[in-house]
Parts: sequence; structure tokens; C-alpha cells
Amino acid sequence: MKKIMLLCAAVAVGVSFTSCKSSESAYRKAYEKAKAQEQTVVETPVQANEQVTVVTPVVTKPATETTVVTNADNVPVRSEQLSVISGSGLKAFSVVVGSFSVKANAEGRQADLRAKGYDAQVAFNSAIGMYRVIASTFDTKEAAVVSRDGLRSQFPDAWLLYQK
Repeated sequence: MKKIMLLCAAVAVGVSFTSCKSSESAYRKAYEKAKAQEQTVVETPVQANEQVTVVTPVVTKPATETTVVTNADNVPVRSEQLSVISGSGLKAFSVVVGSFSVKANAEGRQADLRAKGYDAQVAFNSAIGMYRVIASTFDTKEAAVVSRDGLRSQFPDAWLLYQK
């Protein structure tokens, strides 16, 4: 009985594999049909009173003269009251690249930034208990936006802070 069941299963598997095979003749028919349609397209001659539309080719230019305009008015800015823990002091607008609840973590990020040449500072927001790591600080919002955009390659979550 086992031999008959095994033999029937093998025959069923063999039949299923051969029935799923795509036939080459179907592909050949589709190819020949496409070739026939391609050959039947005949170019019609232009009559004397017909207008011919001439399309000029697109000329590409290198992008050496593009001007990028940033609209600093639309950039969101958070406003917080901070006290400087370490650093030279804050101006009106600052670029924050890290927020930590542990002071040691903030000082570690500050050390990394100083090693990269930034005048990084650590400020504390006592209302929420967070240490803010500030990479750069500016008098104008426009300068802060430019700095933040440059820092976003290394710190994608960089944001602007307005010192109250």
C-alpha cells in the first residue's frame, strides 16, 4: 500500500512540474505579432498645405549657476530659558545638536564637537531638567539657519533655540 501511495505521489509531482512550464511557442507568436505590427506602420507623406510642427531639442546646462535661497522666516525656533554650564556664553539664536538628561553625556558630546573645531557649549534648562549641547550661537536667525543646515549632515536632529 505504501508503494502505491508513493508511486502516485511521484506521478502527481511529475505531472505538476511539467504542466507549469511555459511554452516557447507562445513567446514566438507574441514576438512575430509585434514584428508584424512594426512593419505595418508606414510613414505618411506631408501634404503641401499641412503645417509641420518643428520641435527644438532641449539644451541641458550644468547647474553651476543655481542659487539656493533659504527662507529663514519659516524655520521653527524653540524658545527656552537656559543657564550656561560650560562655554563662552550664548547669543540670541543657537544651534542645538543634543539634549541629555545626564550632564556627563552632554559633556561627552561637547568634547566631540570641540575636537571637530566647534565652540560647543552646554546649557541647562532647569524647567525640564535637560542639558542642551549647543554647537554654535549667533545674533541673527539667518546665520543660525545656515549653520544648522550645515550641521544636519552629522546631526540630523539639529534644531534652533532662541535664548529668552
